[in-house]
Amino acid sequence: MRIGSGVQSASEVFGKQQNNSKTYVAENEAFSQTSVKVYLKTDDMLFSGGNGTGLSFYIKYAEESTEDNPVVIAKGVDENGKEFEEKININDINLRNASYVEMSALEAYYNVDKGNSLSSFPQETGCMGLNDRCDLISSFEKVIQDMNKLGRYDLQMFYMRNMNTYLNASSKHK
Repeated sequence: MRIGSGVQSASEVFGKQQNNSKTYVAENEAFSQTSVKVYLKTDDMLFSGGNGTGLSFYIKYAEESTEDNPVVIAKGVDENGKEFEEKININDINLRNASYVEMSALEAYYNVDKGNSLSSFPQETGCMGLNDRCDLISSFEKVIQDMNKLGRYDLQMFYMRNMNTYLNASSKHK
């Protein structure tokens, strides 16, 4: 189903108006619940998703994108509900200083194996905000060591394979 630009939030698809903030009371404790915008993936998108912070976005190819110089546009809302749009040159992403959106662009562009998970990245990236950056390679190295200590050699190999996919892709453009 496509409407307008091909981007739909869950509230548009289901016809419900979102209320940005509600307060609930459970066992004499009040807590606030904020709604999250979700983008449903369409055929022209490379990626649609986010992480546990409320960061939610989709990625499409930019008009000027070429095979030798892939460029994508990421649009969405940050962890505070503020809309953003970012142009990303795939070949310029620094694996040692990458944002979650940049890492997701790489993951989608290179079709990296996610296994049985929502992401190919180490779990610690799930708490990154829009402007946070991490050393993806160091994160992979840490989780690979942890999986080895735990005797989870299947997960160790999964993360090693994914780390090598990113390193090999990155080295082709240096």
